[in-house]
Amino acid sequence: MLGFTLATASLHVQSSPELVGSPELINSPELSSSLEPINSPELIKGPELVNSLELINSLERHYSPDFDSAPRDNKGRFTNQGGDISHGSLPVRLGFYLRRFGTLFRSDNGAPKSVANEGSFLRDNSTTPTVTWIGHATLLVQMEGVNFLTDPIWSQTPSPVPPIGPSRWVDPGMALEDLPTIDFVVISHNHFDHLDLPTLRKLAARNSDTVFFVPLGNADLLLKNGITQVQELDWGETVSYKNTQIHCLPTQHWSKRKLSDTRKSLWASWAVIGSERRFYFAGDTGYFAGFKQIGDKLGPFDLAAVPIGAYEPHAMMAETHMNPEEAVQAALDVQAESAVAIHFGTFDLSDEPLAEPPLRFKAAAKETILGADNSWVLDIGETRQF
Repeated sequence: MLGFTLATASLHVQSSPELVGSPELINSPELSSSLEPINSPELIKGPELVNSLELINSLERHYSPDFDSAPRDNKGRFTNQGGDISHGSLPVRLGFYLRRFGTLFRSDNGAPKSVANEGSFLRDNSTTPTVTWIGHATLLVQMEGVNFLTDPIWSQTPSPVPPIGPSRWVDPGMALEDLPTIDFVVISHNHFDHLDLPTLRKLAARNSDTVFFVPLGNADLLLKNGITQVQELDWGETVSYKNTQIHCLPTQHWSKRKLSDTRKSLWASWAVIGSERRFYFAGDTGYFAGFKQIGDKLGPFDLAAVPIGAYEPHAMMAETHMNPEEAVQAALDVQAESAVAIHFGTFDLSDEPLAEPPLRFKAAAKETILGADNSWVLDIGETRQF
């Protein structure tokens, strides 16, 4: 039970003030003033890594004047546009953790449906823009002749001590081995259900040319795990890669993988823009005014992926996770022609009923210009053209 509590806490709890001020604070010049990958002396030994760094450094990168760099607090840790955010009172959080014990026996009634997808169409496809929901915040997107993944996780338990931790209700919508060749991956932040090292290692081993785009402060974790094709970006920074422009953009969240590293690494949303299609991935976020700015500067988008789950208890989740109605508004703010719901029903992460998020999302969208046709709730494994 203690292990389960620790695993759950790693996904949810903001550390105490004394931990935020710990001497482990990273004030590396490489992180704060440079966009070069973190070059660990212990890792730069083989020609594979040297070649990788040459490839990554060849990418064209620039800051956009339309977006500010990610802010930091007076201790040098990343924060949000509106400053620090609330995670609820201690009694609210303790009650939440105690309820997690009960969910060990929670029914999977209301979990998303799953459809078989062995990937043959996707492996052959190079012209039709598609999106496939693998589960949680993991999407396979095909556009502009490239294939990319968002926050890929194929593990059964997002936790520092698996198999102890939140349960997976529905298996991934495709086997990892059935994926088409992956050109790149975008990661929103370092929480275990979004940055899943076992999956990332498998993807890197499967294709040594796959590039992993991460927000500032996350590259070192990947490099230490043998993933060398890594590019760190700040909010407002853009990279040209193959036929796309990849934009690292603001969001409202936080980061943490252990007791002493709260907000030492950045969180982000991402836009992938080509000549034919424009895609926005909101990542994991509370609702904030930055969505409107993103829409004004980079919209309209053909498709926006918006998180609709993990919003209860409200007092704990309100500033870090959108409810379904806020997700609809976020899609409207970024000027999305269509919105696909993500981040619900896959893992046991919060208190709301499993079936509630998609029902509320569809009901809210029906009252807007998205309507029923352009507010998508996919089955896990389902592919749709956009």
